[in-house]
Amino acid sequence: MDRVIEKKKWSTKRILTIAGIAGIVLLIAGSYYFTSGKSRLNVDTERITISEVKSGIFQENTPVNGVVLPLTTIYLDAQEGGRVEEKFVEDGAILKKGQPIMRLSNTDLELSLVNQETSVFNLLTQMQISRNAAQQNTIGKLNQMADADNGFREAERLYKLNKQLYEQKVIGSQEFKQSEIAYEYQVKRKKLQEQILRQDTVSVKQELDQARQSFERTQNALDVMRRKVGDLIVRAPIDGQLTSLDAEIGQNKNKGERLGQVDATNGFKVRADIDEHYISRIFTGLKGSFSFAGKDYILTIKKVFTQVTNGRFQVDMEFAGTVPQGIRRGQTLQIRLALSDEKQALLLPRGGFYQQTGGNWIFKVSENGKIAYRTDIQLGGQNPDYYEVLQGLKPGDKVVTSSYENYGTMQELVLKKD
Repeated sequence: MDRVIEKKKWSTKRILTIAGIAGIVLLIAGSYYFTSGKSRLNVDTERITISEVKSGIFQENTPVNGVVLPLTTIYLDAQEGGRVEEKFVEDGAILKKGQPIMRLSNTDLELSLVNQETSVFNLLTQMQISRNAAQQNTIGKLNQMADADNGFREAERLYKLNKQLYEQKVIGSQEFKQSEIAYEYQVKRKKLQEQILRQDTVSVKQELDQARQSFERTQNALDVMRRKVGDLIVRAPIDGQLTSLDAEIGQNKNKGERLGQVDATNGFKVRADIDEHYISRIFTGLKGSFSFAGKDYILTIKKVFTQVTNGRFQVDMEFAGTVPQGIRRGQTLQIRLALSDEKQALLLPRGGFYQQTGGNWIFKVSENGKIAYRTDIQLGGQNPDYYEVLQGLKPGDKVVTSSYENYGTMQELVLKKD
């Protein structure tokens, strides 16, 4: 006899179907919950840096590296090429101005000097001969002038005497006419001789001037040649220390080749490299500071080299006031170069957050300290310790200043302690 089997309400298939539907609903609800609103990330407070914003004195500055150099450095170049025959001092020696450093030899230059001296001697001899000839010529013309003057005086005396006698009818007109003609001839002769003498004087003066100028030019050339030979002995241009000497006995040096340098011992300067980003803000008179042996010292920019190489340019700085004791050439200094005056400002400690945010926003910690939420800010100048806050924060605010590299696009950080 058949028996009616009662149908179960909660079959296994039905249960599995309902569970599947419920799972899908929960998944959709969870997805909606987590994708709507602000994205969050749990962060261990032991792994981040939380800093406090405060008000204080701010000065914008940038760190630069500077190298200590002598205040004055003069390079030694070979004025004339030659062979190194003798070295009077060694590298590192303290020199006085004009003290010999080394001696070069150059036979061609020395031979040219001998030839130039011979030319000057020959020219001087020729000038003496010309001067003697001119003097003899002038003497001859002076004698001719004396004869002409004497003939004029005698003709004038006879003319005046015959004129009186002719007027008194003592002599005839023929005799008077002869004395008159003789007188007129002597007048013309005297004038001609005076003109010849004047021209001779001018001519002699011109010849002497030309000879003198020629002699002076030759003498100057000789002086230059002597200086060139004298330059074969290399001397210290100033009082100082000889450094970087590059010359050995027997070595040939070309004209203009670097032999070494002399560093003045009257002080030091600092040459600093600065990023080209600051080139428009750097000018003479700008000050920097550094610490040495536990004391702070001030430097002032005296010269700006505007040429940019590999993204950097250089400045020369001099010590303002006391020079540190024990400082040495070639020493490297860490300098804080001031780019603004001191002022009251809102200070934000520097940190790795700037690399990801560019200073446009930051995670600000809530009052209860449980979360840090994204806040827009605006920063001004900076120094090695702080950023200047222009807006977005106030004194007492706490912010996350460590790196945001692992936070992606998170809007909030949930701060937790282990």
